[in-house]
Amino acid sequence: MATDTLKRTPGAGGATGGLRRLLLENGALTALIVLVIAMSALSGDFLTTDNLLNVGVQAAVTAVLAFGVTFVIVSAGIDLSVGSVAALSATVLAWTATSHGVPVFIAVLLAVATGIAAGLVNGFLIAYGKLPPFIATLAMLSVARGLSLVISEGSPIPFPDSVSHLGDTLGGWLPVPVLVMIVMGLIAAFVLGRTYIGRSMYAIGGNEEAARLSGLRVKKQKLAIYALSGVFAAVAGIVLASRLSSAQPQAADGYELDAIAAVVIGGASLAGGTGKASGTLIGALILAVLRNGLNLLNVSAFWQQVVIGVVIALAVLLDTLRRKAGATPSASGASPGGKGKQAGTYALAAVVTVAIVGATSFLHNGSSASADRKMGLSLSTLNNPFFVQIRAGAMAEAKKQGVDLTVTDAQNDASQQANQLQNFTSSGVGAIIVNPVDSDAASNSVKAADKADIPVIAVDRGVNDAKTAALVASDNVAGGELAAKSIAEKLGGKGKIVILQGQAGTSAARERAQGFENGLKAFPGIQVVAQQPADFDRTKGLDVMSNLLQAHPDVQGVIAANDEMALGAIKALGSKAGKSVSVVGFDGTPDGLKAVEGGSLYASVAQQPTQLGRIAVDNALKALDGEKVRQTVKVPVKVVTKENVAGFSG
Repeated sequence: MATDTLKRTPGAGGATGGLRRLLLENGALTALIVLVIAMSALSGDFLTTDNLLNVGVQAAVTAVLAFGVTFVIVSAGIDLSVGSVAALSATVLAWTATSHGVPVFIAVLLAVATGIAAGLVNGFLIAYGKLPPFIATLAMLSVARGLSLVISEGSPIPFPDSVSHLGDTLGGWLPVPVLVMIVMGLIAAFVLGRTYIGRSMYAIGGNEEAARLSGLRVKKQKLAIYALSGVFAAVAGIVLASRLSSAQPQAADGYELDAIAAVVIGGASLAGGTGKASGTLIGALILAVLRNGLNLLNVSAFWQQVVIGVVIALAVLLDTLRRKAGATPSASGASPGGKGKQAGTYALAAVVTVAIVGATSFLHNGSSASADRKMGLSLSTLNNPFFVQIRAGAMAEAKKQGVDLTVTDAQNDASQQANQLQNFTSSGVGAIIVNPVDSDAASNSVKAADKADIPVIAVDRGVNDAKTAALVASDNVAGGELAAKSIAEKLGGKGKIVILQGQAGTSAARERAQGFENGLKAFPGIQVVAQQPADFDRTKGLDVMSNLLQAHPDVQGVIAANDEMALGAIKALGSKAGKSVSVVGFDGTPDGLKAVEGGSLYASVAQQPTQLGRIAVDNALKALDGEKVRQTVKVPVKVVTKENVAGFSG
């Protein structure tokens, strides 16, 4: 009777009552509908077949990860390791198949087994070791990421061609990642709604002690739950690496947060006991629509993070208000008549969305007429002054030439950059400028742009195995050699130095490290006592240098793969910097040049990033107008010291 009372809505009937129940009882679905309608109204490029397929592809990896996380959250657990496990599984597949000649089928099984093993370790630590799920999976996050870097030696590994087809399309239009997402979603829905272990998840999440007293083997069930999460993480990792044609050791970094957000947005409770696969899929689609739409609307990369956070909070708040309003709760969606009602709800949602979106589409007739004066610039990161200067140079030149330039921030995530390049391609920009996170991983996206007859200009780093109209860059290897020569000559060809490397897995880090190595060969008296990555980050440069000084207090020189790490090292060295210890950086950023002028930084290999951005836009316009463009446009690097810093302008 209580159930009947909850379901009864006096005075509400027909289509109006159905729509009201739709909005009240399905907070996440309502949020998705509103987002789709809003993006369709605001951007004429959103509601195209290519772009909607892009949204599906971009949601695929997050959705597959989130399906696995749904099992864990329904059982009142948490899994922070899924992103790292995805990267490790993909690395194992590529490493065994490419480097060791293992048959691809066996390599795929090993990758899935890796995910299962990681999940079982999580489950064992939680169920039998009594560790909180947060701590156990946080530890696995670090272990799995570290193993991925160890196995790959910090470099991407080419993916087997037979598996890379998972990132392709069927019939030239239907993306395989979308099909994988649908299949894994159906499996997750079946497990949750039709199996013994699915019912066990809800029982454990609802009341673990009651589940145990009723005869449920809670510990063994937890092992199975986390193992399932590991399987889904492995599949997500394989799909992600297939899109990038390589296993990236830093892939899926931070994806665990997106996966958890998708599950919670989809209506699951972190307290356990509720959640379903369809809700998780909706949550993943909300995140994908947000990112896609904000890119199309040219929203600042910094504001995008703010907007996404606010929308996540609003979606969860709407679901909370719905529950407080007394709408019918549904733990598993398996109640009598629940499936039919759910299907009717989604059908009504589809009708409402199509009707409103169809109406808004008339607002954008002919909106792409000026696409030839639109350009997209995807930067590897904006959390670094060097790339901020590239953006500044590009935007200044675009304004001068009357070009509408959209700038995106890939946040050092090759997969996110692939999504951004797909968005540019589907929105029909006139030209694309890309500063690749990784030269191999950008290949497929650049090929797609080339297929659409959109010229692509690479800036700072090239794109491997793909055609670009031009590469505007400094030579990282040559710059590394100059840095090594500078420090060696400063030390008189003899002394102990340490090297702070860039982010493992990025082409810039590899090329500069190669340059350091090449340059030091001419100075046998220089001893490299330590080499450690500090991820191009000033804070990490400070921490790593502080640690290295404990083991090597007599160090006489430091080479850093960028100015940010060099400035961190200077902070760690304190009064030694510029006196008993000489530091050489790379990039010629404003802060780096100030340190050179002040004497704490001996030299910086300056790349003139503002010029890189300006020249990239200029060459993109030439390619767009059909003018001849040089295949490689080199912007010279220059060693800036205290003697010549006053006359240098980046």
